[in-house]
Amino acid sequence: MSTPYPNPIAPTKTRVGWIGIGVMGAAMASRLLSAGYSLAVYARNPSKSLSLQSQGARLADSPLELARSSDVVFTMLGHPQDVRSIVLEKTGVLSGLNPNCVTIDMTSSHPALAREIFAAAREKNCWTVDAPVSGGDIGARDGKLAILAGGDRGVVEWLSPLFEILGKATYLGPAGSGQSCKIGNQILVGANLIGLSEGLVFAARAGLDKRQFLDAVRGGAAGSMVMELFGERAIERDFRPGGFAEYMVKDLGMGVDVVEEGDDDRVVVLPGAALCKQLFSGMVANGDGKLGTQGLITVIERINGK
Repeated sequence: MSTPYPNPIAPTKTRVGWIGIGVMGAAMASRLLSAGYSLAVYARNPSKSLSLQSQGARLADSPLELARSSDVVFTMLGHPQDVRSIVLEKTGVLSGLNPNCVTIDMTSSHPALAREIFAAAREKNCWTVDAPVSGGDIGARDGKLAILAGGDRGVVEWLSPLFEILGKATYLGPAGSGQSCKIGNQILVGANLIGLSEGLVFAARAGLDKRQFLDAVRGGAAGSMVMELFGERAIERDFRPGGFAEYMVKDLGMGVDVVEEGDDDRVVVLPGAALCKQLFSGMVANGDGKLGTQGLITVIERINGK
């Protein structure tokens, strides 16, 4: 990758922009500030940026203005339509991004949109990487996220000093590959959340102590990272979000609902993921879409009359 900017990236020379400071985004941006990087943030609600500003972040007036003053721009948004608006519109990131600079989308978004953004960036002699993450709020806080990267391999390697602050990056292939991997990740996580929720409801109905139940099975084949992250939270009725339940509906929907025109080879039948999407949709219908994904247990409880 030919670039006038430092290679490797360095805190004293590389200007970073960040858009999307929700539960996870704010923690990730904070880690970059703590590592010494100059950081500009854009927020539609500027008051949400006060904590980051107190750590030294500069508040930008628009995505375009932020991009003009950044070498690397991260986006961590909610939905694909948010990404399209922030990145591709006339006042968006790509309109302001300088040649050879990079925008990294860490939103769980659509692979086709990632490929569209990559093509648009190359027309401007810029680069993009789709790099959604897994690990929730704890992983974001502790810098232990799994970063699923698609795009140009050389660009992903060039970005490794930034990725290492946030977690562990794995290069998965050309543009869109990171997003495809994230959809697969969510299919696995969703299945595990169903198992955790049903196991806890069953154990309680059988008269078992729920914590003792988890301690008994976590060392065997039933053990999982989902159990470690969410088991105690589910027992404690701690449904504060590391990731919103409504986002699981979106992520699973990209796997089971969308047929890309002229690309039938990418379509697979996923009955388990479809069921999981319906259960999370039930959670949203119950008014709980802003709860954490561990709140899925409430749907299983309602089905069982609790």
